[in-house]
Amino acid sequence: MLTQERHSEIVKIVNERKSVSVVELAHLLDSSESTIRRDLNLLHEQGQINKVHGGATSILNNYIVAEETVDEKAQRCIEEKSRIGLYAAGLIQPGELVFIDAGTTTYCMASNLANPDTVYVTNGISHAKLLGQKGCRVFVLPGTLRGRTEAIIGGEANDYLQRFNFTKGFFGTNGISLQNGLTTPDLDEARTKSAAMARCKQCYVLADPSKFQVVTAVTFAQLEDACIITTKLEDKQFKLKTEIVEVDQYDLYRNL
Repeated sequence: MLTQERHSEIVKIVNERKSVSVVELAHLLDSSESTIRRDLNLLHEQGQINKVHGGATSILNNYIVAEETVDEKAQRCIEEKSRIGLYAAGLIQPGELVFIDAGTTTYCMASNLANPDTVYVTNGISHAKLLGQKGCRVFVLPGTLRGRTEAIIGGEANDYLQRFNFTKGFFGTNGISLQNGLTTPDLDEARTKSAAMARCKQCYVLADPSKFQVVTAVTFAQLEDACIITTKLEDKQFKLKTEIVEVDQYDLYRNL
């Protein structure tokens, strides 16, 4: 089989199966695993497939239309979100003015905050309640409550943000893509995220590994607009676009 023919077959198989391993491709195409790995590297660079550890996934499988509820999201990647949240909380210093976006991973960060000398502004209802119970000084954005994400959004929220100059901002995202940047399904929520990011000196996006190579409806920022905090990054190409922190146990102990 010619190289071009093999490449076409790989793309076809990956798109049909949605995900496939190097071993499976080597067997199906009667090729060595080293050859398949080289093929996957090239096809990934060309944007035809997504190369992951041990195989590949389809780029056609990563556009997400439906959005889960907060309760559904909270049950996913629990350990990863906990590690990311603990690390992010350690970045905040006393006396800062911090924006915290709605979201399950930013909620994990909020659960590790208790500094009374830091001022927090949030559009997350559950975040505001949690911080208030901890004795923190917290401001809640005015505006419209989006029930699916429990986020306050809209023009009033965006206008209110203009009075602040945040030292740091921590944001959630539904998707992270090399081509489309940071994305979320709802246009109004995207606008509020963008408005908040524009008022932050430093922006951090908290994202478990499942968010990478995913695209949703609306781009709210480019990759280079924020430092991304995750646990394990499979595709190192993202590091060519922006700073990415991969949290390990050493990082967690450092922040304790």
